[in-house]
Amino acid sequence: MEAAKIGEVTDVNEWISALPYDTWVALPVSGSRPSARYQHGSVVAKGKLYVVGGSRNGRNLADIQVLDLKTLAWSTVKLNVDPNSESDGENRLEEVFPAASGCSVISWENKLILVGGYSKEPCNSVTVRVVDLESYCCSIIKTLGPAPIARGGQSVTLVGSGLLMFGGESRSRKLLNDVHFFDLETMRWNEIGTLQTPPEPRFDHTATVHAERYLIIFGGSAHSTCFSDIHILDLDTMEWSRPHVQGAVVTPRAGHASSAIGENWYIVGGGDNKGGSSETLVLNMSKLVLSVLTSVNKRGPLVSEGLSLNSASLVNGDSVLVSFGGYYGKYTNEVFVLRLKPQDMSRPKIFLSPAAAAAAASVSAAFALTRTGEIRSNFDVKEDVTTDRFQTENLSQGLENDIKTIMAERKNLEMSVNEAREENSRIREKLDEMNKTHVELSKELFSVRSQLTAEESRCFKLEAQITELSKILGSHQSIEDELQTLRSQKSTEFHPDRATKRQSSGGGTAWRWLGGTPDT
Repeated sequence: MEAAKIGEVTDVNEWISALPYDTWVALPVSGSRPSARYQHGSVVAKGKLYVVGGSRNGRNLADIQVLDLKTLAWSTVKLNVDPNSESDGENRLEEVFPAASGCSVISWENKLILVGGYSKEPCNSVTVRVVDLESYCCSIIKTLGPAPIARGGQSVTLVGSGLLMFGGESRSRKLLNDVHFFDLETMRWNEIGTLQTPPEPRFDHTATVHAERYLIIFGGSAHSTCFSDIHILDLDTMEWSRPHVQGAVVTPRAGHASSAIGENWYIVGGGDNKGGSSETLVLNMSKLVLSVLTSVNKRGPLVSEGLSLNSASLVNGDSVLVSFGGYYGKYTNEVFVLRLKPQDMSRPKIFLSPAAAAAAASVSAAFALTRTGEIRSNFDVKEDVTTDRFQTENLSQGLENDIKTIMAERKNLEMSVNEAREENSRIREKLDEMNKTHVELSKELFSVRSQLTAEESRCFKLEAQITELSKILGSHQSIEDELQTLRSQKSTEFHPDRATKRQSSGGGTAWRWLGGTPDT
């Protein structure tokens, strides 16, 4: 179905009510249109579409254009530099807000958060900028933590009060598949470690978050290769998975755009090396069912790469998709909208088990039968009612069986979880025991080491005493030898035989010693 042209609207505040459902319509905007472009960033905030930067003919742009979705009038934002900005010199605005493409734009607390993108600024890490929507002051955020390397073509998704960034292409054309989280309250970057097999490195993909828990990645490019795969990162367990998706088979694409409303994720444009994608896809994120919502002319502006897509609610709760710009052989600055049929916006958990997928398929089939019954002629009503009742009963029975299967599976999983918890409890007890034993052994080892140190010190002292005593004993032995020598000398001097010899030799002195008197 080709995009239609909307006629003149008398009441611009209620133009949405004049739109047909599920059909792309080109809006008759007023004011000075922005220059045609692609690879720009965009977001809807407070009923206005903000378009940031982009590229045209190889030249990056440095502007912010605004479309008021109530009056359908374009205007240009005149930016100011935040006086607290650290930039100096004459070209302060050009430094704080340089020409860039491939930038991600997020609306948060009446501000535009601009992340990454391609520009000429000499920076090796991702730059985060902020534009205040009241003062239109722009500044560069001084971030904390390890900032990711500079890149473009990344996806950035708001999760709570933080931004989740995946993939992209670096300045050196290196493909990335890393995950980083930027906390908007602390202004801190953190790289997220994940489990299981991640998506292949890529850029120009799209991403969204479902139920504040699941990050979903679709498509993208690896230079010469484009993807059509879907990957899910569970933000509770940080595990990647590649689920089985039912429904339409889609061609690979990159440079497409997407926007989520409730449980539905809408995907528009993009393409691969063979051509552009004319289908507007919708993925039911709860049931993991992919379908084609509508198709457009294969040579029209909506079959573009580098276009943008946002959602807005304007009148009576109706929601519209708003597409802007892109390149389809030539650059465009047209705005297209698609009015969506009202639907249930509940967001149950994503079905991942086979039994749940079967239940989802049954629900989808029941819904399809209901829609078919609505357009039947009155001639076939009675017969169709009987058939529908039979089919409904069969479907109900099938759903009951599927629910029983899911409940049984849940019970088994709960039992497994309880067993795992008990095992973990036992392991913790053993670990605590081992820790206590380790502490006691450590204390005992410390005590033994202290005793050994004391004994070694005592032994050292004893060895010193023994050495000293040995020296003393050595000196005593010398004295003993000398004493023995003196004794021997004295014994020789006073021995009787030696005295007789001295007497016989005629000495008189010896007699005096012996007390004798010589004969007269």
